[in-house]
Amino acid sequence: MNRAYYSEYLVNFLSTNDDEVYGKISGAYDLAKLEIQQSNAWKRQIKILKNNLLGLNGKLYFEFNIPRMGKRVDNILIIDNCIFVIEFKVGSSSYDNHSKEQVLGYALDLNNFHEGSHNKIIIPILVAEHANHQKTNINQRFENLYDTICTNANNLRSAINECLLYFKSPEILNVENWEKSVYKPTPTIIEAATILYRNHSVKEISRSDAGAENLSKTSECISEIIDFSKKNRRKSICFITGVPGAGKTLAGLNIANLRSDYEKEEHTVFLSGNMPLVAVLQEALTTDKINTFKLLGKKENKKVVASQVKSFIQLIHHFRDASLKDSENPPIEKVTIFDEAQRAWTLKKTSDFMKQKKGHSDFNKSEPEFLIEVMDRHKDWCTIICLIGGGQEINTGEAGLEEWISPFSHNFKEWDIYYSPRIIEDENYIKNKAVLNVLKNRKATLKPELHLSVSLRSFRSAKLSEFIDRLIKCDTEETIELYKRYISTPVN
Repeated sequence: MNRAYYSEYLVNFLSTNDDEVYGKISGAYDLAKLEIQQSNAWKRQIKILKNNLLGLNGKLYFEFNIPRMGKRVDNILIIDNCIFVIEFKVGSSSYDNHSKEQVLGYALDLNNFHEGSHNKIIIPILVAEHANHQKTNINQRFENLYDTICTNANNLRSAINECLLYFKSPEILNVENWEKSVYKPTPTIIEAATILYRNHSVKEISRSDAGAENLSKTSECISEIIDFSKKNRRKSICFITGVPGAGKTLAGLNIANLRSDYEKEEHTVFLSGNMPLVAVLQEALTTDKINTFKLLGKKENKKVVASQVKSFIQLIHHFRDASLKDSENPPIEKVTIFDEAQRAWTLKKTSDFMKQKKGHSDFNKSEPEFLIEVMDRHKDWCTIICLIGGGQEINTGEAGLEEWISPFSHNFKEWDIYYSPRIIEDENYIKNKAVLNVLKNRKATLKPELHLSVSLRSFRSAKLSEFIDRLIKCDTEETIELYKRYISTPVN
């Protein structure tokens, strides 16, 4: 499992030709996208590091990918018991606050989400190549994490030496174990994330009493399925449907909150391929927590709070890619919630992407089948929850609900399937009768509570969605009728 573009023990790095090191780094990158600025930055980093690391023993990583966070750190240097997280600003002559916060954020995510870095000494370093020399100040930020140290290209070695002397210990970090470590949030992060969302119940957020009741019933139904799966060591998948604006995303977030319990080893994650949605949700919950602290007369670092939020709201692509790199171990989460699951990719789109972007020439699964397979790695129990919008596949290569059900025709025989009645009633969900037969042959369980029938948006919004659906299907009479009744005239 190689998370870095290049990794090597210092003795080998220092004795290897610069061009050969650069070749290995750039070779791991998409050369079609490699810009001259990035190329030159790597070449300067190699020279600066060689000038500063001579005589030291440890291991160096270029472009290290922090598990699930979708971030790559310029360099990580492990010497003795210290993990140095290094961010280079080649050509820069100043230590700007954005860069200092950037490298601190990398260090924070590494500490919170990389099992091998839990409770280890982590020191972020900003290297602004031409900046003035600054005194090395070693200030504790949180427990084992320290404030960003600023240095230039000529004084990096002295900053490293001072840290090694300050933290001198007979303990030596095992780098082989460290680099193989998996994504695993710390207990405090999961607890904080749960508390963070706990104050936002469905009934408080919903604008409609009927909508709140509908959402609560769905959440209770899912909790019962999870309890059954856990008690009986079963694996299960649930399909939640809903009218436009019924709050499928809200239902998913509510379940994520209800079923996150570190002590019971019940980890839950809310996954979405919608990057703007993930960004908005993360920012909203972060801001809410910061404001809560302000009302209490306390201060909290925004990056710390944001890091807590990331433990249960993540991009599905990061989850997928992390599971691809670690092809044996199950994810830490026993419950995964896939928002807009109908937009997961078909076999062809996934296969083409894996071949072109990830170098996996033999990948032959759709994205839903791969994600089910990832959860199937659990030895005891797990639950997948798919939030489905009927007929809402937007882009080419989006699979729809059918690709989530098809894998169960030939694999995953021990799984339980729970579905909403709308799936078999509305042709927007399943057009292929063979897929419907999978539900019948597997004796899947129909659960009316898994359909959200009440819109939390206005009545007019729901009718607008129905109008668009009829228009796309060229249902002229119904389209005209809906337009006259609900679209062209105000609704009181």
